[in-house]
Amino acid sequence: MIDSTVAAIYEGWEVYQGKLVKAVTPLTADQLALRAAPGLRPVHDLLTHLIAVRVRWFHRGAGAEPERADLDEIGTWDRPAQPARTPAELLAGLETSWQVIKNAIGQWTPDELSTPFTVSYAGTEQTFTRNWIIWHVLEHDLHHGGEISFSLGMHGLPGLDL
Repeated sequence: MIDSTVAAIYEGWEVYQGKLVKAVTPLTADQLALRAAPGLRPVHDLLTHLIAVRVRWFHRGAGAEPERADLDEIGTWDRPAQPARTPAELLAGLETSWQVIKNAIGQWTPDELSTPFTVSYAGTEQTFTRNWIIWHVLEHDLHHGGEISFSLGMHGLPGLDL
């Protein structure tokens, strides 16, 4: 439902997704444990956070793909006491969360993008638009993708090929 001009803008995000997947695909579990500095999150945790945030905002927050119960679990991947995800699970999570985003952006109408709605979370109610959620998750992807790229590069591994 998105017009062709806006769709062209979102294509850049899909290119970024491809670069993220390409950088992560060859990583071993040991390489996913690398971090830029002792107090910073390892690549594995950055990925689980990126994936979980995508799902929480699009699926839980904005109501994308409400019939997908499997997304509820993915949305918890970055919470305390969650098991470490394998490299294959992380790649599947990147692909699954991307498909949720891509499908939602392709289906939401201009009115659905700009109409405010209220979300209850942790005992508070907050109002958002889907436009805001899209921008927020995009900037979040760019931020943490940069951290992933930087962390890999510090250890002599290829990061995102931007």
